[in-house]
Amino acid sequence: MVPVLVALLFLCLCAEAVDRSNFKTCDQSSFCKSHKSIHVWCVSSQVRLLLELYRLQGNMTRVKINELKPLRPRYEVPDVLINGVVLSLGPDEQRLIVSAQPFRLDIVEGPQVLLSLNSRGLLSFEHLRVRKDTEEEDKPGMWEETFKTHSDSKPNGPTSISLDFSFPGVEHVYGIPEHADTLKLKNTDGGDPYRLYNLDVFQYELHNPMALYGAVPVLVSHNSQRTMGIFWLNAAETWVDISSNTAGETGSSDAPQTDVRWVSESGIIDVFIMLGPRPNDVFAQYASLTGTQAFPPLTALGYHQCRWNYNNQEDVKAVDQGFDEHDIPYDFIWLDIEHADGKRYFTWDPQNFPQPKEMLQGLMDKKRKMVTIVDPHIRVDSGYKIHNELRSKNLYAKNKDGADFEGWCWPGNSGYPDFTNPEMREWWASRFSYNQYEGSMENLYTWNDMNEPSVFNGPEVTMHKDALHGSWEHRDLHNIYGLYVQKATAEGLIQRSGGVERPFVLTRAFFAGSQRYGAVWTGDNAAEWGHLKISIPMCLSLGLVGISFCGADIGGFFKHPGPELLVRWYQAGAYQPFFRGHAHMDTPRREPWLFGPDNTALIREAIRQRYALLPYWYQQFYNAHRTGQPVMRALWVEYPEDQTTFAIEDEYLIGKDLLVHPVTDEGAKGVTAYLPGKGEIWYDVHTFQKHKGAQNLYIPVTMSSIPVFQRGGSIISRKGRVRRSSTCMENDPYTLYVALSPEGTAEGELYIDDFHTFNYHKEKQFICRRLHFSDNALTSRCGALSCCYTHTLIHTHTNKQCSCPALFRQWISLVYIIGGFIKNQIGSRAEKLMRFILEFTI
Repeated sequence: MVPVLVALLFLCLCAEAVDRSNFKTCDQSSFCKSHKSIHVWCVSSQVRLLLELYRLQGNMTRVKINELKPLRPRYEVPDVLINGVVLSLGPDEQRLIVSAQPFRLDIVEGPQVLLSLNSRGLLSFEHLRVRKDTEEEDKPGMWEETFKTHSDSKPNGPTSISLDFSFPGVEHVYGIPEHADTLKLKNTDGGDPYRLYNLDVFQYELHNPMALYGAVPVLVSHNSQRTMGIFWLNAAETWVDISSNTAGETGSSDAPQTDVRWVSESGIIDVFIMLGPRPNDVFAQYASLTGTQAFPPLTALGYHQCRWNYNNQEDVKAVDQGFDEHDIPYDFIWLDIEHADGKRYFTWDPQNFPQPKEMLQGLMDKKRKMVTIVDPHIRVDSGYKIHNELRSKNLYAKNKDGADFEGWCWPGNSGYPDFTNPEMREWWASRFSYNQYEGSMENLYTWNDMNEPSVFNGPEVTMHKDALHGSWEHRDLHNIYGLYVQKATAEGLIQRSGGVERPFVLTRAFFAGSQRYGAVWTGDNAAEWGHLKISIPMCLSLGLVGISFCGADIGGFFKHPGPELLVRWYQAGAYQPFFRGHAHMDTPRREPWLFGPDNTALIREAIRQRYALLPYWYQQFYNAHRTGQPVMRALWVEYPEDQTTFAIEDEYLIGKDLLVHPVTDEGAKGVTAYLPGKGEIWYDVHTFQKHKGAQNLYIPVTMSSIPVFQRGGSIISRKGRVRRSSTCMENDPYTLYVALSPEGTAEGELYIDDFHTFNYHKEKQFICRRLHFSDNALTSRCGALSCCYTHTLIHTHTNKQCSCPALFRQWISLVYIIGGFIKNQIGSRAEKLMRFILEFTI
């Protein structure tokens, strides 16, 4: 990669004067505190910094700042960017204006400044140095730092970096998950910045900028004219300060502007500025850098039943039978840490799970699957094969003195594999082969928990920062550790099938690029209404930064939900991407049929609605995998000029055609939903009642209500025959719901493949058809990446079954042979939703 512009900056190096609980506040993190301090001190010597600017294809700019001649290399994050970036001159109307003293970079389009770097002069770069016994060099926190009873030796001294960005005309910024907070990021003036540092937080607080389990350093700005993004490629502890003034604030005549300051403990400044200008452009730009959401097998989009822990094989069988007895579909049952022999992962408890293959075969006979937990802390036990191999191969992370790092976690004294080592990841992947993971079968998948990594007796319940991964300190790469765990696990599941089967892996810790390897969930939530509410903005925030496969534990992990909360959570969860019920071992059992027949019926109906919509969910994940667009998306993503949508976080879109407003208030008798789109029509999917767009609509609700609307002008595929699992429904007929626009037209897509292998990519074995309804006829033509052939499926005047052209029939014979005919029609074409059934047979 050749730099378009290289410059040397001569800076006075600054570190600011030094001055909660298990987790740090900014004031307890020495580098964060110093950067927020008003008073600054400057090292008398100067250091040369290398500035590299790159204009990238796709309307992006990359800015890198490093020491010109560091004493030793500084950490640059590997394995996140998917390809070498392609240089470009950029749009003709854009200019980069660089000032040297003081350094400032403005990105200008026409007369408008889109974004400025260092306009507030907060660039700071603490250079690597040799320790000197001077008053200035021995300030507290520089060469050693304590927190509670823990000491961080900081052998390389202070290495923090900082840079500020200004967004003129912007009042709304989003992203930088994971935080249990509002969708729109708040001003942090006078309080703690948002923190990005992967932590094991046991029952987290709401509306707090403290760090949680994952960290994606991507921030998205938006106003009615433009959407942009900042990707701060740094895996160290990072704090993000946000200052925003709003037009019309009392006593302020200033135009709106948002200033964002990033501060990281180590590494270099490596930032990608994604210039949009539309939301989907930013998603595409970020996807071009870090990849798209992994395309899951269809079964992973069904319902997952989990608990810490199902007691034994008989318990698993009883729960499985309970779903059949109560006519509730599900796809996966999960086992937590107690399933293993003494919490030795890749094993089975010999008393409670003595015949795992028999258990798995019983599930397979019903076309169901299982997930077991495999965590990245390994019991230190000379009788444990996994531990012995890791030690003999020297694959554990090390402590500061070079011995294997050990800490306390669920098994007791544990070692922590060095997943940053490619050799370690390759070995870990090989453990999932059927001959290595004894008792495993092809319907067994994996859950990676505690991969922040969690160390119960470590500072902030995590690994010591001065632990070593090869030549790098843990402080340099902490936030990427969980990504590496999920990556190695996903590769293991793929390898065990000879590269044929798509994996399913759930992770708790994540970083930029984690979308390539599976799903995430929002961690240890609680059975409280506030936690139900916050699940929506938490997943919306993740979708904005590429991670579409998100969900929250249904009912709350901690505490015991009452029947109303549990029902409402199932109704909400049925319309979120990852749909799993989970509970702590100390909570009463809460399988869906344990709250009385009336509540069982309500939960059953919510889950059945999910299964009926699986074709649409699958279509959306295909699009996310192909384009980088989020599956669950904030309203402003599709209506970027409608300022009413900018702060809405209690409703959302699935794709662009379904709007969902879950009921999340206790005792609610109604909800008010905003239906966007002036001149558009929205149809209640349960009653087919029509409503105009660009209005607030009050919706009376009962306990059976799940307010969902389909956009007029769309065609959505469903399956009306809900069976015990998604696999049982694969060959069932599709139902097309044609919701007419005011002009009497509608469009949609139908995507079909084998639902579980990579053949859609490797062998191009799939069907992707673009559906169009106009002039009383429903037609099909090629969709993205599929063959181009137009075919009339249905004509409403004659109800005539149309024959498929030979080429079309031959192409789709890779998956299905299609014969299309109209089964029935509901309502007037002009006034109500139209329903057609399109039969598919093998």
